Amino acid sequence: MKTEDKIRKQLAENSIILYMKGVPTNPQCGFSAKSVGILNTTHIPYAYVNVLEAPFIREKLPSISHWPTYPQLFVNGELVGDCDIIEEMSNNGSLLPLLTSAAPKKAEAENDALSVSEVTQLVQQGIDDAEVIVEGEGCDLLITVISPQFSDLTMVKKQQLILATLKEPLATGKLHAVSVKAYTPDEWADMQKATGLLQIQS
Repeated sequence: MKTEDKIRKQLAENSIILYMKGVPTNPQCGFSAKSVGILNTTHIPYAYVNVLEAPFIREKLPSISHWPTYPQLFVNGELVGDCDIIEEMSNNGSLLPLLTSAAPKKAEAENDALSVSEVTQLVQQGIDDAEVIVEGEGCDLLITVISPQFSDLTMVKKQQLILATLKEPLATGKLHAVSVKAYTPDEWADMQKATGLLQIQS
């Protein structure tokens, strides 16, 4: 891969990237140290490239960015500037909003996670006579389903029947780490009795 292609790949894959001398834990010049210090105060993660260990990138980047000195901060593939500009933006309050808008977002699936009532509704739409008990929160749920339709089905078939009702949210990531348990009404009653006896004995 050509050096220019490598640089463009780095810019494409990292929404915030700092080309610097040294590494954030051990900057090798005062300007890089100051830039790292400012970026660290935002608590927004960023990628970096140590141009001292990448001489070809160090030589080629200025011709791409049209900026001769280091460090160089890029956001969404666009040059923001050097240490002076980073410091100026930090002082005037424009740096944090820029970095925040470019920072990787948490998986939207977490924010869009189905509610307990939505999970219950989906299962009951697919298994119309089901009693559904959902425990947990977010994407990490234990779903217990009681239905006469489970009679004469194997454990695997029971679980497949439940999971089929949740196929779309499982595929999109709105649900994951889901555990399902399936019982016929008789099996559920027997288990409740056994649990009750255990509680009495303890």
